[in-house]
Amino acid sequence: MNYNILAYLIFGTITIYIILWVGKLFHRNGRIFILTLLAQRKDITDTTNNLLLVGYYLFNIGYAILQFSTWREISDWSSLISSISVKTGLLVLLLAGLHFNNMFIIYLLSKNKTHSLTLKQ
Repeated sequence: MNYNILAYLIFGTITIYIILWVGKLFHRNGRIFILTLLAQRKDITDTTNNLLLVGYYLFNIGYAILQFSTWREISDWSSLISSISVKTGLLVLLLAGLHFNNMFIIYLLSKNKTHSLTLKQ
């Protein structure tokens, strides 16, 4: 039995599920932050939110595909579970890092916007 093919299938399934679920969650719940930043302009907010979702999907799918090229030969069940766990863990860490980075940028932008509005008054 070729354990690598099985690992690719399991990792691919887990990855697709995580990427789609997190993407929908960010798209739905992140809209309010973008709406606040863009002065309640719904047209620009929706367009920006959709573009961020597309960028998110492309980045993470590309990362997941690159993971296949770095996979070592799997010879037994313990190696299969270990390698899938490591690859999935790296994906989740990447997603968390990107999320916190985006939230920090939104915080800085909103702080800058609030500061600018305070100076104008």
